[in-house]
Amino acid sequence: MSKKYLYYFSEGNDAFGGDNAPAAVVEGCIDALKKYPDMSVTLCGDEKRIKAELEKYRYDVARVDILHAPEIISCDEQPTFAIRKKKDSSLVKAMELVRDKKADCVVSAGSTGAVLAGATFIIKRIEGVKRPAIGVVFPAEKGCVLIMDCGANVDCKPSYLQQFAVMASAYMHDIMGVDNPRVGLLNNGAEAEKGNELTKATYKLLEQTPVNFAGNCEAREILSGDFDAIVCDGFAGNIVLKYTEGLAATLMGMLKKELMADTRSKLGAAMAKPAFRRFKKVMDYTEYGGAPLLGIDGGVIKAHGSSNAKAFAAALGQARSFASSGTNETIRRAVKSLPEVAD
Repeated sequence: MSKKYLYYFSEGNDAFGGDNAPAAVVEGCIDALKKYPDMSVTLCGDEKRIKAELEKYRYDVARVDILHAPEIISCDEQPTFAIRKKKDSSLVKAMELVRDKKADCVVSAGSTGAVLAGATFIIKRIEGVKRPAIGVVFPAEKGCVLIMDCGANVDCKPSYLQQFAVMASAYMHDIMGVDNPRVGLLNNGAEAEKGNELTKATYKLLEQTPVNFAGNCEAREILSGDFDAIVCDGFAGNIVLKYTEGLAATLMGMLKKELMADTRSKLGAAMAKPAFRRFKKVMDYTEYGGAPLLGIDGGVIKAHGSSNAKAFAAALGQARSFASSGTNETIRRAVKSLPEVAD
């Protein structure tokens, strides 16, 4: 595989974004470089602070560049205004590198709104794509499932969800290796006539769309493994995302409390420790990297705001896979083949 240049930027209150930056960012990049010998990384942000972190590690200096970007876009700024005003921010500089084909992919743990605005206005959408969308991979009972959109578009039209379906199907096939991905429509019932006006109209569209449409998916079926990709508007998708994050954390906390309640429980926990370790790995978001922003004419991976070094390394690995997969070309062809929908 040819050498891929993955430009990392992160944006936030400290010019690196994320709760554990910049230390975790740099450590994650170094770990990714060790794992992927064909990868090069450019760190965008405060040059002095980046160099201070890099001095802690031994690495191939030929594979790491620094692009000084003195301005930052904080999470409390209006994204579109900030993108247009702060031309020297790390976000804008990194997006310009991808736009100019000097980079394959951007990875960010900064403001989701800023990442979406920067990608849309600087890199721009794939021709024919009406709205880019955020896809999040969840562990499922059988394999994993991609939910899309998870927050980029709170208000949607049926044609948007139709495009989400073809983009999600392309990602699951090209990146995750799923043959003929089963696509579901998030709804409050399995029957075709269930739902609101959006889901009813979308159901009819998906029946005519060149994807493996498997029908409506109720919330209790999301993690069943019966669907490989599930489409919904960003409002519902973000609620699903935040609820599952909170539920997982709560259940793990409750389970730990009960296992430590008495001596017998502690002994049982010790015997089951390997199983718990495997379960924790499956449920650990740091294993999955970040969420792809699909529909953009370049690679954009949104890392979790609280990403540690392991998560950043995984996100860079995800970016590498995306850059070499040809997924955007698959999306381009699929979207172009769809008939125009008046909605």
